[in-house]
Formats: sequence, structure tokens, C-alpha cells
Amino acid sequence: MSQVPAFAVISGAQVHEAVAGREEEVVAMVETAYRLHGEGRTINPDSYFLRFPDRPSDRIIALPASVEGDVGVHGVKWISSFPGNVARGFPRASAVLILNDAETGYPFACLESSIISASRTAASAALAAAALSDRRGGRPRRVGFVGGGLIARYVHTYLAATGFAFDELAVHDLSAEHAAGFKGYLERTEKGEVTVHDTAESLIRACDLVVFATVAGEPHVHDPSWFAHAPLVLHVSLRDLSPEIILDAWNVVDDVEHCMKANTSPHLAEQRVGHRDFVAGTLYDVLTGRIAPPADRPVVFSPFGLGVLDLAVARHVYDEVSASGALHTIPGFFHDLSRHG
Repeated sequence: MSQVPAFAVISGAQVHEAVAGREEEVVAMVETAYRLHGEGRTINPDSYFLRFPDRPSDRIIALPASVEGDVGVHGVKWISSFPGNVARGFPRASAVLILNDAETGYPFACLESSIISASRTAASAALAAAALSDRRGGRPRRVGFVGGGLIARYVHTYLAATGFAFDELAVHDLSAEHAAGFKGYLERTEKGEVTVHDTAESLIRACDLVVFATVAGEPHVHDPSWFAHAPLVLHVSLRDLSPEIILDAWNVVDDVEHCMKANTSPHLAEQRVGHRDFVAGTLYDVLTGRIAPPADRPVVFSPFGLGVLDLAVARHVYDEVSASGALHTIPGFFHDLSRHG
């Protein structure tokens, strides 16, 4: 780029229009980003957590990243998680994402990113579910969701778009109201029987695919015997399972170094035993055939969440909005551009 780029702002409504109903495309974007990451064609530094001593459940996270290939962009996502927002009647998470031009470094777009974040999270989970279950010999028919919020809804949407069909669906949430709300959503979108479970144990024992999408800050599921039937577990919320369960399972992550931080369940397991031998590898290793999940052990996918995934989806959104002619640029955003005045 030989000149300073225009700066655009892309709304949540525009993001939604660019990704809704295109779940298979988003999964393909996420898979491409994982492959680029596995090939060493990304830069994905540690996420930075802004925490508040007087409000330990709240946090804001910065995820900087850079992706080569057709994505060809740098950027950063700034995402907050304030669980108290749910009681206020709006979502827990809010986010923006800045895209930077790969040649000049100039930022050229700010996108509403809670939808991008939820979409890439769900696409990652669905991609892992498909890759792992297909290599275990078959797709699960009984799915359970521990946590019935927005992320659970997105994960279900992406599982359905990836070809999963369920005879039985289960829900457990600490809030009866939220459990009932998610049950209603599933009944509107699924043909299988939907059941609300009073305990996580009964749900886990009844399901072949278990999705954790909670705001848990520390493990609340401790007994490995609940997983004796060897389910596939999408541990999206990262901190639900005790070290004992992690150590008893076959584990795959998105990135080993990233996942072994911030007291995630795998990080707690590492602290317990002093090594990482319990991690079989990454999703990239599964996709490329380097490792294969067993059918006779619980299989746990714990994705820390990589900024490169956000950039891949955000670049697609930007290109779609730009091609539609609906890109809103801000005249004069970069103003004093003469070096000597």
C-alpha cells in the first residue's frame, strides 16, 4: 500500500450479516488459520489480562496477532468479560477488533467483535468435534451443554452446520431461568428430545458429547468416573475440569504454550504433576494426522482461543462489507500526515 489507508468502522449488524448462515465458510476460515498457525505462518503473542482486585470475576483481555497467507493482516482484539452483565439483561462479553495494514502498520478498520469472537469460538469447537469424532469412528448422537448462554447457542449452531444431528440434547445451568431459555431455543431448532438436568453429573453421564460453556473461574467438576463412558468433551470455558479429570483423559489443545497459562484446567494439571506429557498435541496435529484420538478414553479439547482466528474471520467480514459497498469510512481520521508540517 503506497498511501495511508482509509479508516472504517464496521457495526455488529454488519458483522452479523457477513457471517450468519455462513457457518461452514467460517469453519473453513478457522481451519485455514489453524493450519497457518501450525505451519509457523502466524505470530500469536500471549494474551494480556487486565484484572480488577475488587472484582475478580471481571476481566478485559487483549489478543494481538498477525496472520500471513490470504489473510495477510495484523491486529488486536480487546474483549471484556463482565459476568454481572447477564443480570443487567445484556451479554457478558463485549469486544472490538482493530485490523492493521500488513505493509504500513496503519489501522484501517475497527469492527464490533463480540459476534466475531463467538463465531470463531464456536467454529473452532465444531471443527474439533468433527475432526475428533470422525477419527474416533462416529459422530455423537447425545449432546449436553453445561452452561446455557450465548456461547452455547453459537456452538450448537455451528455443530448443526457441521453436520451433527442429535437424538437427545441436555442442558444444565446454575440458573433455572437460563436453562429453561436454552431448552426453549433447542426445542425451536432441534427435533431430538431436550432435557434439563439438575446436576452436571447426570448430564455428563447421559451424553457422548459434552460442551462446557460457563464462566467458571475454577474447577467445579472433580470426579473422573463421570467420564467413564469416554465422551468427547469440548472444554470451551477452560476452567471447569479438575486436574484429576484432565490427567485421566486424552487431551488436545489449540496451542500448548497458550493453554498452559492463567490457571486453565490443563495449567492446573501441569502444576500438579510438573510436566505436560498428558497433552497429546494440538488440533493442528489432529488435522494433519500426526495424532489420533482413542475411542476408549475421554477425549478433551481445551482451546485457549487464538487471536489469529479472530483476525481470519475479521478480515473476511471486512472484505465482505467492502465488496457490498456498505463500508463506513471516517474522513480525516488520520490528519497530520506531513512530517515537517
